[in-house]
Amino acid sequence: MGFAISLRSDHPSANSIRALWRDVEQFEERSSMALLGYPPHITLAIYDGDAVQEVEVRNALDQASQDLQALTLTFDAIGTFDGPPMVLWASPRASTILQDLHDAIHAVIDPVCCGFYYRPGVWKPHCTLGTAVRGDRRNAALAFANEVRNAFDVTFDALDCIHFPPIASLELRKLL
Repeated sequence: MGFAISLRSDHPSANSIRALWRDVEQFEERSSMALLGYPPHITLAIYDGDAVQEVEVRNALDQASQDLQALTLTFDAIGTFDGPPMVLWASPRASTILQDLHDAIHAVIDPVCCGFYYRPGVWKPHCTLGTAVRGDRRNAALAFANEVRNAFDVTFDALDCIHFPPIASLELRKLL
């Protein structure tokens, strides 16, 4: 079992991300994000259950959520992680609040315990749109990612501590 801390959106503005999930379905065998059964989110940290205890992750959530308010981020591009399989994600504009939140979590739990791509200095803030682009749809997915699109805002109104698989919330902090 693993743990993660994510900034999630239960706000109506997250429908913009859900619409992109539907757009990205055409590049996958089936919709990886809809099947996940979890709202649009930005993962801040991922931990193997052998590396940290649940109490440590809950403590990091406590520390990171102090005085934290709902955060509106502007997305203006689609990025890719090459894979395989290729992953498509929405890219938020730089945010000092988002970076401070990430830093607060890693101040509580040693970053060495975190999954490599979520560690300070490596982490790329993103909201995943699809995790399983088919090889035969790669070029079409790249063309989609490179399309010029209008910027849109999403309000992230919860900080969540989860365990997986399957995904289940251990503790949810609503942000006002």
